[in-house]
Amino acid sequence: MTALFPDVAGPRLVLGPGVRRMPWAAARQVAGEAAAPLPAETRRLGDAVGHALAAPLTALTDLPAFDTSAMDGWAVAGPGPWALLSDGISVGHVPEPLVTGAARRIATGAPVPAGTSAVLRLEDGFAAGQVLHSAVDVAAGRDIRPRGQECVTGTMLVDAGTTVTSALLGLAAAAGHDDLLVHRKPSVQVLVTGDELLQSGLPGAGRVRDALGPLLVPWLAGAGATLQGKVALPDDPAALRARLRDCQADVIITTGSTSVGPTDLLHRLLPEEGARFLVDSVAVRPGHPMLLAQLPAGPGGQRRWLVGLPGNPLAAIGGLVTLALPLLRGLGGHRAPEPLRLPAATPIQGHPADVRLIPATVTGGAVRPLRFDGPAMLRGMALADLLAVITPGGAPEGTLVETIPWNA
Repeated sequence: MTALFPDVAGPRLVLGPGVRRMPWAAARQVAGEAAAPLPAETRRLGDAVGHALAAPLTALTDLPAFDTSAMDGWAVAGPGPWALLSDGISVGHVPEPLVTGAARRIATGAPVPAGTSAVLRLEDGFAAGQVLHSAVDVAAGRDIRPRGQECVTGTMLVDAGTTVTSALLGLAAAAGHDDLLVHRKPSVQVLVTGDELLQSGLPGAGRVRDALGPLLVPWLAGAGATLQGKVALPDDPAALRARLRDCQADVIITTGSTSVGPTDLLHRLLPEEGARFLVDSVAVRPGHPMLLAQLPAGPGGQRRWLVGLPGNPLAAIGGLVTLALPLLRGLGGHRAPEPLRLPAATPIQGHPADVRLIPATVTGGAVRPLRFDGPAMLRGMALADLLAVITPGGAPEGTLVETIPWNA
């Protein structure tokens, strides 16, 4: 990883104007490639949502598995009119063959009898006694879903790395699967640091509410992680050091303590604990004092990583999408989606040198930035559909802008 930006492997104790921050795209790449996917495990369909497929999903049967009716109506054999048989064809049964000149009622999804030339829709036919007539020409094969129309046995339906969704579960079940081979979800422990943080009640007297703790829990679930606890810590080196040593989660996410103030402890503690910096400060606003480090093996011998988020809420969100999201995708075996680029609805101001991440909505297919985009603000983010990635210099109206969905 360090070949991309070799001088980031050690701590930086001074983050001033002369420090070379890692480019935003490079930081995301480093985070996404920092770890191999976690081991694969077999899970029942109902327990696989949110995991990534560890192997391609293939069809264990033809779909459909037999010729079926696409409409309610009559199965007919040969040209009409037809002798209307009294017994209908229902789903879940194998019907007797149909002789030429005969017709039987059939329901949508029911198996089509051998000898059927077409299905006559209910609205297109009428019976006169025991004779069925058609008001339209009935072409051969009409409204019959032939066996294997969607796929045949052995077809690869979905590639490895695809995130299991409810729709994918339905496809897997239809294709004959009871279980799926998926990667284990990464476990995460959240350490919320700061003497000034309140966990309840009104802020005041120098104390502020912890906004990141409540935000992180649903976001981590949506990002494909399993939460292994959220702990509030004071600005105490001993308490933080103990958590770093004892944590058995794959990833530790800290809030605050990433800069160089008197209570910012990570730059000192991480090297002392044998950690290796992969990313230390990124050329992005807000959130540039974010970091990613590889930790020594945990108590159980597993590899571990730490993502350090700035303490300001919107800056922390910048750290989540820049470092935490690519890292969690990599660990979980998820394939990264193609970037979605949309035109700017209005000119969007940029930073002279850094990427800007701006809360935005999508109106009429175009990106419109929201107000309240300061590092400590969440008001704009609460209304945002996504984050707009604004490259240095800004984006004129109509320019295609990369976007990052925000749906936690």
